[in-house]
Amino acid sequence: MRVRKTAEVRKQEIIETTLRLADEVGPDRLTTEMIAREVGLSQPGIFRHFPKKENIWEAVALSLSESMGKVWQEAAETPDASPLERLKGLVRRHLQLIEATPALPAILFSREMHLENEALRRAFFGTMQKFHGYLVDLLEEGKARGDVRADLPAKDAAWLIISIIQSLALRWSLSGRSMDLVKTGERLLELQFRGFTGGT
Repeated sequence: MRVRKTAEVRKQEIIETTLRLADEVGPDRLTTEMIAREVGLSQPGIFRHFPKKENIWEAVALSLSESMGKVWQEAAETPDASPLERLKGLVRRHLQLIEATPALPAILFSREMHLENEALRRAFFGTMQKFHGYLVDLLEEGKARGDVRADLPAKDAAWLIISIIQSLALRWSLSGRSMDLVKTGERLLELQFRGFTGGT
């Protein structure tokens, strides 16, 4: 007997399929027809769960933001670790999440996000701002402990860390994922931290 899937299960299938296909064919070439075929629904079946294609992308953004938020919170709240150790763990977990979600770099630089879907762009920018906030808090905590230079502008330093991550993600994607994203990120971050701490 065929078991009817709940709406929530179907929505999650559509989100996961969208992410997989975005990686395989690119976000800008992805159609609802492709998604429907992979999920085993008709296009009207897809639209019963998400009235418009942009609503699918918004659900994808929400799903990714929730995953990122959970990862960031776990890393930032690691007990018995210094602020810099937690910051390194935060970046490491974020890079691991990118490796586990290879469509993410393509989505971030896609036409879909920058030109065609304002809600998607706002959602990802909000997520970036949240990540920036975690980094700033840890850098300020490091300054208070004397682990980080007192004259370091924490907000600018946090954006610098994000820029390193974004450029690494793009390089990783363009290289056909031939580099070790996490190890490369940790090496570059360690180099950057020498400037933050005044170390050599």
